[in-house]
Amino acid sequence: MELILWRHAEAEEGYPDVARKLTEKGLKQAHNMAQWLKPRLPKHTRMIVSPATRTQQTALALCNDFETTPEVGTGASVDTVISATHWPYAENAVLVVGHQPTLGNIAASLICNKNTGFSIKKGAVWWFSCRQSAATGNIILRAVINPDMV
Repeated sequence: MELILWRHAEAEEGYPDVARKLTEKGLKQAHNMAQWLKPRLPKHTRMIVSPATRTQQTALALCNDFETTPEVGTGASVDTVISATHWPYAENAVLVVGHQPTLGNIAASLICNKNTGFSIKKGAVWWFSCRQSAATGNIILRAVINPDMV
């Protein structure tokens, strides 16, 4: 299984939190990262997106074929997101467009098996794979790409 974590790009300050939109810089970050992702995503990748405006805009830079679910929304827990993705047992790749600190906490739990998280830069992608065998699974960190690198 492939699990790709994509933090929403830079957003405006404001209230309510779920209505915050991407800044001009954020729109560019989302576009650039989408251009990097498009040729690399496996066919039939399932994309699940937080209902927050900034994550919706980030996802739309890639495509408009995605699921919106509060299970990956602001304040979502690691367990809720992992459950929504069916990690590590889903047949196809899953791309999550979500928020900090949840995405950083997921990355840390996959890499270090710890509850403390990493800081994921706005607009960045962290890409994991899991190769399942009968007894064990091997987690591989395939890529970490920040928008200023594409």
